[in-house]
Amino acid sequence: MVFGVGDVGNIVLRDRQMLSQDGLIIVVLSLSQETGGLISDPDIISRGFVYVRENEELLQTLKELASFSKGNGYTKNDLVNSGKEIILYGRLYTNYQTVISKVNTFVTAVKTNAVISKGGEVIVPASGESAEDISRASVVEKSGIILGGDLNIIYPDENKVDSIFLALTISNGSQQKELIKRAQGKSVVHLRNNDLEKVILHYPSMEEQQAIGSYFSNLDQLIISYQDKITQLETLKKKLLQDMFI
Repeated sequence: MVFGVGDVGNIVLRDRQMLSQDGLIIVVLSLSQETGGLISDPDIISRGFVYVRENEELLQTLKELASFSKGNGYTKNDLVNSGKEIILYGRLYTNYQTVISKVNTFVTAVKTNAVISKGGEVIVPASGESAEDISRASVVEKSGIILGGDLNIIYPDENKVDSIFLALTISNGSQQKELIKRAQGKSVVHLRNNDLEKVILHYPSMEEQQAIGSYFSNLDQLIISYQDKITQLETLKKKLLQDMFI
């Protein structure tokens, strides 16, 4: 069989047809064997997804797709060893992945002005040491968790935007760069709800949003499992060394 310039074979046509129906995401991670942490930013390769510049109907400001609120009433000075679960903004930088399913900070009681999660909220720090620190988001999976001060709270329209997809898109790419530009301050930077409202959101169909969110949530769980294994091995190593060298 002879092909002219630009011709493609049946195999290529078949692959392109499959990509047009399902799409493909490949995530390449470089992990440290010692700590289990990321050595560098992940490389994300995608094929077969909608090109947003040709689909302007899928571009809207976040204000058109969600409502907003603020956390209230607590600081790190209120924390105790056990009690009522609470999320404070500083923990978003270090403790939590995209979906917050387990909370490890507590307060003794619920204040009258406390904001309580309903489940599915997207939270963004309102203050931080750098614009990069606060230009990130997480989803509160459970209801009944106190949302402390200095948290911007986003309630997505569940008919248009998936919470996990929203948190991912706020924390990455052009949306994150836009938030970094909007953050204000020097020694302490601030990001307000009216800054978030102006962000232009690129989003595909709900089905595709949920598929992307599910994929990265599973990836987060895999990372956590490896980190837990490393912690267990480090504890075992420490104990063995203590028993061996008396």
